[in-house]
Amino acid sequence: MLYLLDTTAFSDLMRELPQLDDRLARLSPDDRIAVCTITRGEIGYGIVRLPEGKRRRELEAKAVRLLAALPCEPIPPAAGDCYANIKLTQQRAGLPLDENDLWIAATAMAIGATLVSRDADFARIDGLAYADWSAP
Repeated sequence: MLYLLDTTAFSDLMRELPQLDDRLARLSPDDRIAVCTITRGEIGYGIVRLPEGKRRRELEAKAVRLLAALPCEPIPPAAGDCYANIKLTQQRAGLPLDENDLWIAATAMAIGATLVSRDADFARIDGLAYADWSAP
């Protein structure tokens, strides 16, 4: 199974949350974990907007190490179709999502991945496989 980490899940990975470590330890050898281009950009933005200093350098080093270890899935053309349907459905339901979240969800759907996130808004998207690994 392919698991796509969103920004909150990647942040949890950077923070080395024990419950996330436990979940990762239970993955089968056939399971894969990845991020997508949007998540990579959000993580990068979160770091570069920090003031120069020790904390920024430490976070940047950890992010670089983790991003090097995880494949980064590009946004496939089919994600555009998924995006359009998700956005319309969510708007009609009065549950609009942030544009980046829409693209992350659309990418997960297009590549057949389970989206891992702490953001419960993803659970409301029909057809999206969603998991929250932050809960104990």
